Amino acid sequence: MIEFDFAILGGGASGLSLASALAQSPLGARSILLVEKESKNRNDRTWCYWTRENTTFDGIRHQVWDNVRFVGDHVDLNLSLQPYRYQMIRGIDFYDHMRRELQQFPNVTLLDGTVGGWEDGEESVQIWIDGEACRASWVFDSRLSLADIHPEPAKYPYLKQHFKGWEIETVDPVFDPTSATLFDLRTIQKGGLCFFYILPFSEYRGLVEYTLFSPEILHPEEYDQALRNYIQNQLGVMDYRILDKENGIIPMTDHPFPRQLGKRVLSIGARGGRVKPSTGFAFSRIQRDTQAIVNSLVHHNHPFDIPPDSRRHRFYDSIMLDVMVHQNNQVKQILTSMFTRNPIRRVLRFLDDQTHIWEDITLLASLPPVPFLRALRNRLRV
Repeated sequence: MIEFDFAILGGGASGLSLASALAQSPLGARSILLVEKESKNRNDRTWCYWTRENTTFDGIRHQVWDNVRFVGDHVDLNLSLQPYRYQMIRGIDFYDHMRRELQQFPNVTLLDGTVGGWEDGEESVQIWIDGEACRASWVFDSRLSLADIHPEPAKYPYLKQHFKGWEIETVDPVFDPTSATLFDLRTIQKGGLCFFYILPFSEYRGLVEYTLFSPEILHPEEYDQALRNYIQNQLGVMDYRILDKENGIIPMTDHPFPRQLGKRVLSIGARGGRVKPSTGFAFSRIQRDTQAIVNSLVHHNHPFDIPPDSRRHRFYDSIMLDVMVHQNNQVKQILTSMFTRNPIRRVLRFLDDQTHIWEDITLLASLPPVPFLRALRNRLRV
């Protein structure tokens, strides 16, 4: 039976990031297995994140913006992010880069296969892949199925972030390639928060995405119709062609995702709760978690000495989710107040769980209080 020091189940953002970090750490001589059920050979998603530091992914970033735009019914803000910048990485560029990097390490095994399950033990974990067994000293599992979530609606709010985007090319110059639109709220609010998100690549090309936070997804044609209406009525574009499409569904909940799944098994990525419950942001959180896992292994010889999530920011997430579920007509005004009454750097730090308590007090004081007091009352009843 083949044995490995580390086995990583799932080759998405969290799995590839952890494999790369381990291979380049003081543990780099250890044997690493990365299992993905199928080769990732297409651009199935994009990741965007803000940062003020140089990152290991700067070489594969597809686009960078120094400004972001917030648009509401009566407000249109173009905000400088300095000293931050907003970066986009295409999924296919990330997968190709990480696999090329990992193939340089002879002790790293990349395997396409289906994990049938694992059995925890005192000294190792037995894993079945396509019916064959192997062992690993430590296992990191990123595979998340909605069947793994057993809803408890009386205790935890549940929403879906669902979206569809078209990358379009126009005949006339339409986009401002220096500024990404985080929120354009000029659309009908259908059962939850609805907005458009624009990533411009040039004056003639950009990704236009229709995003909703609601309990139920839409019929496919409803996304297409909303995109057509927005491109025509808000962007004023009649002549364009669709170059590419993307869509997705992200579960949004403060339902707890256990980290330690066994004596020698740790959950990572979405399965480990690395998606921020109230926004869906994940990429930066995954990178911070990856480094914490490697540090724990290096200094403690196990992966479990990782910092817990901030209880304060988890509480904010729970309150905001409750507002989105029970008072969704208030979310548009809350976002407008957040962006118009606070410096953008404070907003970004708050959304990234990096604020200090005094920053939280200042930001929260700028928001309408009644929706949050109602949500707090709901949470205290749980």
